[in-house]
Amino acid sequence: MNITLYNKIAYSSGCRDSREEVANMVLNDKSLLADLVHVALDTTDKHHHRACWILELVCEAKITWLKEYLPHFCSKLSYLKNESAIRPMGKICLFAVKQNDKNSGFISEEELQQITEVCFDWLITPNRKVGAKYYAIHTLYILGKNNNWIYPELRPILEQGFNEHTAAYKIAARDILRKIDSANNKR
Repeated sequence: MNITLYNKIAYSSGCRDSREEVANMVLNDKSLLADLVHVALDTTDKHHHRACWILELVCEAKITWLKEYLPHFCSKLSYLKNESAIRPMGKICLFAVKQNDKNSGFISEEELQQITEVCFDWLITPNRKVGAKYYAIHTLYILGKNNNWIYPELRPILEQGFNEHTAAYKIAARDILRKIDSANNKR
């Protein structure tokens, strides 16, 4: 474990500049990515949510770097409980499925299954914050393009949750429901 990186993670804050400083450290030295992924996925580490924030920025810039870590990343998603960790990990899932949509094979079938399951779990979990649900909805929409069973499962969840959630959820749900209708009309 790179102690300098770990200390930077530990003392980072939610402030964008703070997260970007550590993300840039990793982007300038790819060998640090393994340690960042390790901390982000270690739910027993009290700073793991901070590492998730930073990993999100790294993956936004270089999602292809995550390829070798996807088996471990996907296998650990269901163990996340901290809302501050789930939202950025949900965004990373979205980045990954978008990359897979462009470059088939980026994510294995098993990893796609794990992402699909965790996104549905995040979506139906009561009291889950809207940020995590937003990324889960969009990730599932993309996954549904190649999996005929996803849209019929996603639609009732979105419709049921429509009256239970915030305006941001309603906007995302409405947008995805329209896209699902459009996709179904093309099939």
